[in-house]
Amino acid sequence: MNTWWSAPTGRPAPLIGFGEVRHTRLRPARNHFVYPTYFLMLPMRALRAAPHAALARNRFALISFADRDHGDGRADSLAWLDELLQREGIDGATGEVWLHCYPRVLGHTFKPVSFWYCHRSDGTLRAVLVEVNNTFGERHCYLLHGPQLAYGGEQRATKVFHVSPFCEASGEYLFRFMHSEAVPASTAIEDSVGRTVARIDHADAHGALLQTSVSGSLVPLSARTLRRAFFGTPLMTLGVLARIHWQALKLAAKRVPFFRKPRPPAEFVTR
Repeated sequence: MNTWWSAPTGRPAPLIGFGEVRHTRLRPARNHFVYPTYFLMLPMRALRAAPHAALARNRFALISFADRDHGDGRADSLAWLDELLQREGIDGATGEVWLHCYPRVLGHTFKPVSFWYCHRSDGTLRAVLVEVNNTFGERHCYLLHGPQLAYGGEQRATKVFHVSPFCEASGEYLFRFMHSEAVPASTAIEDSVGRTVARIDHADAHGALLQTSVSGSLVPLSARTLRRAFFGTPLMTLGVLARIHWQALKLAAKRVPFFRKPRPPAEFVTR
């Protein structure tokens, strides 16, 4: 069955998602928030073959995408990804690569996490690269792969990268990725082509600690949907950083323990 994210035939087009970020800390003090958000979902191989008129790539615009915000900062982030997969022994990821990420807004961005969904030529999922940035300007990747990898299934990775001063760089991440096609009778967005959910939960030696997700309805990227995103939340990327620091103040006020930043991992990729 062909779907918007894995169709082996036809040329997929860029999408933009409108949804929300949810985050819950379970202990030692409970903290919960939900923020509206929007994000890009880009078919990177299709965009290499033919640029999309509505997507401002590697140039200034109200909303744009810059390859240098990913990987090792080169001008072709897909080339970096393919080299990384080859180096890590991940073959067969020759189908479409969908990149779920935050855009640049007025030339500025901060991307706490991006997801590279790497498919085989038949549209099945071969690997997922989770690209994490912290507020100290550091970046680390978690590479998920194996025979059990599939949409809806749970994947695990050892946490080795410092993200928050209120969490140790230890324990385990639990990932779950879900995609679905739109059901016209139930979708809240008239021109939605589907929905995506990415969940990242964190457990430490004492059990579940954090529950986080980003989800949204996906619509075709166009001048109209870009205007809707920008004028609906004109300072979205600055808002991401502001909310991170606001939540940090709330955790400090609740006397959640503070952990010093360790040295970054010696390896850039954790399998």
